[in-house]
Amino acid sequence: MLGLEYFTFEDLWSPIVFFICAALTILYFYVVGPWREKHYPLEPEVGAKSKFWFVLGITLYYLCQGGPIELLGHLTFTFHMTNMSITYLIVPPLMLLGIPAFVWRHVFSASFWNPFRWLMNPMLTLLMFNILFSIYHIPVVHDFVMVNFTIHRIYYLAMLVAAFMMWWQILCPVKEWARLTDVKRMGYIFANGVLLTPACGLIIFAESPMYATYNDPQVWATAMGYCVSGDPSVLLSAFEGPTFFNFLPIIEDQQLGGIVMKLVQEFMYGTILAYVFFQWYKREHSDSNDSLPNPEPAGS
Repeated sequence: MLGLEYFTFEDLWSPIVFFICAALTILYFYVVGPWREKHYPLEPEVGAKSKFWFVLGITLYYLCQGGPIELLGHLTFTFHMTNMSITYLIVPPLMLLGIPAFVWRHVFSASFWNPFRWLMNPMLTLLMFNILFSIYHIPVVHDFVMVNFTIHRIYYLAMLVAAFMMWWQILCPVKEWARLTDVKRMGYIFANGVLLTPACGLIIFAESPMYATYNDPQVWATAMGYCVSGDPSVLLSAFEGPTFFNFLPIIEDQQLGGIVMKLVQEFMYGTILAYVFFQWYKREHSDSNDSLPNPEPAGS
């Protein structure tokens, strides 16, 4: 199915990434369970919903960075953009919703972080994530990152950290650390959508293939060498390049990838925007009701 049958279990499921994600999950349940009871006994028990968000986030991250979606992302551009969308637009908010405030306070209250607090300026985090993401999709940058393993890992980590910093401004899990009001958060979400649109538009409306990783067999084989075992040249002799696995012509695959990215972006930002709006409306409506004078009793 989709060509996955040609690859080994290790290629598909990356045991190393699995064990790292499993270890993080075990650590999470220890921290919100026994560790919380010992060090933060007055903190409320972490609810099932928060635990679900965390597990869902770590599972999606594993599938995209160590599971089948990662491998598929090297075979077709559509799955590559699906991978990027999930990793940077879905996983960070899920993790922020899943990790309770007392954990963030414990980690970031240390004086070590004081010199770096300026990095959490909302405007800076907004620009940092969108610039890193947009630059990555410049064809020459994308192809260079895809065929240089060390650069690939560093750049992906930088985008992930930047994504968490950007989403922090929107879903700040520690209320007293929030830098944006509800109205500003809505504007912030809208600005994110605007800044990502040019990159998506260039990909969607391109009239020719942009990325050698998905149309040049030699470049594709080199990139594949970082996610599958064995000699990459064997891939060329067996499959002759990425078109063997693609269910669409190269240009249509590229355009579909851009559409997927845009749709996921619109869905996530639209959903969070609606959530922030209704939270703001409820607070404003509640404050208005609280400020109304109590009616005088009849006959007084």
